[in-house]
Amino acid sequence: MTTGGCAEVGFPIQRGGADLHSHTTASDGMELPRDNVRLAHRAGLEALAVTDHDTVAGIAEAMAEANKLGIHLVPGVEISTVEAGVDIHVLGYYVNDRDPVLLERLSGLRRTRDRRNVMMTDKLTELGIPITMEEVVAELGRPLADGETVGRPHIADALVRRGVVQDMREAFDKYLGASGAAYVNPPRIRPHEAADWIRDAGGAVVLAHPVLYGSDELVERIVYEMKPDGIEVWHSDHDEQDVQRYAALAQRFNCIMTAGSDFHGARQGKVFHGQLGSRRVSMDTVNELYQIAERRRLT
Repeated sequence: MTTGGCAEVGFPIQRGGADLHSHTTASDGMELPRDNVRLAHRAGLEALAVTDHDTVAGIAEAMAEANKLGIHLVPGVEISTVEAGVDIHVLGYYVNDRDPVLLERLSGLRRTRDRRNVMMTDKLTELGIPITMEEVVAELGRPLADGETVGRPHIADALVRRGVVQDMREAFDKYLGASGAAYVNPPRIRPHEAADWIRDAGGAVVLAHPVLYGSDELVERIVYEMKPDGIEVWHSDHDEQDVQRYAALAQRFNCIMTAGSDFHGARQGKVFHGQLGSRRVSMDTVNELYQIAERRRLT
């Protein structure tokens, strides 16, 4: 895990725009929050959103570095929800990362995530792969800071280290993904509840990576019920046909079209999901999201 410096950008540098989806060591990313910002600067981005899973613990560090480098930092979060048994992720932008109600709500989600992690490692042990969450955390090589969270990619790393699988993709396919032998999905809040939390914290609401949910019918129902401000149309796992479908959906529901790499850093030499800055939108889109959040803060 990176403890200083940052990885190379690894693709031709563009100039301008914003990547609105990235993860740091505050959740399941491999780079420190400040290093995500440094990578954004190297990639020529004007703005970057830090959107860790169920935590805002990385925002302060990222913001300090962004101020030094002249990058616009979008304070964000990616909230874990479940609808019809499917994991659904809801992005919040320009949330008040010091709001005590939001912080307590996110803390509750992290406790649910902790329980889920233990349930998964227990299932792995039942399958003849002895592993504990204490071991997974110890193998991070550093203590967890307040508000940081551990997720399935960390368990996948432990499986790779033990030689059970070759890489993270195999770990998810065989054990940790929705069809995996050790997969569990305890009750969580629904997407519309996450949207309400984000609005309560003065933020703009965006449905993340809809292609990953496996059903456009489900996606449309979620959009209808939670009424997001935007849909993540351009994502590292979206091909051109996906982009066209979700752009049409966004237009139909009058949603902003956003873009994000969903950068987590590199594991076993492979970037997951995409390289920072590989998906980007204009600063006009960033301003639209900011204006929505600003109106909510003033009401």
